[in-house]
Amino acid sequence: MRRTLKARRTLSAVAIAAGLALTVAGCGGEGGGQDKPNASSPATKDTGGDGKTQQSPAPAGDKDLAEVKGDDGIGLTVTSAVRDSGGFVTISGKVTNGSGKIWTPTSWAGDESELAGNSASMAGASLVDQTGKKKYLILRDTSGRCLCTKFVGAFQASEERTFYAQFPAPPASTKSVEFQIADMPPATIDISDGQ
Repeated sequence: MRRTLKARRTLSAVAIAAGLALTVAGCGGEGGGQDKPNASSPATKDTGGDGKTQQSPAPAGDKDLAEVKGDDGIGLTVTSAVRDSGGFVTISGKVTNGSGKIWTPTSWAGDESELAGNSASMAGASLVDQTGKKKYLILRDTSGRCLCTKFVGAFQASEERTFYAQFPAPPASTKSVEFQIADMPPATIDISDGQ
């Protein structure tokens, strides 16, 4: 009888401890992982069909920070560069197809093997801190999907689309960086501090 009661108490204590551990894990804090959405990061939306999600761009600012044009007539305008307290910088803007023909930004996905599944996207973008002599690559999740715009379908002639791209934040002392992607000229932009 005593052994039975002792075994029951032990099993009850183990069950209660396991339940508490699961409750604590389910209510976990911010953590360091990038799988959890950040309140200040762009919201995700379902693109439907293939079951993949795509994040919507951050709102554009009132004044353009930089505008560059490639040799093929493709234009890139940066409208916002915001440093967030979460430790990242969100760049947003627009891409314009001024080539006069259909254009797909396949080369913009970059040549990193980890980002190979991002096809026509802003995955190949980077920020360069000339003062700190450091290059910041695009953020990505554990599946290798960039935290950036993935363009669906080709750009028609004269078509304009918005984009966003997230990077690790340079030190707070760095106020200006160069935004680079593919063969486009670098765009020098000033970073503003968010909330």
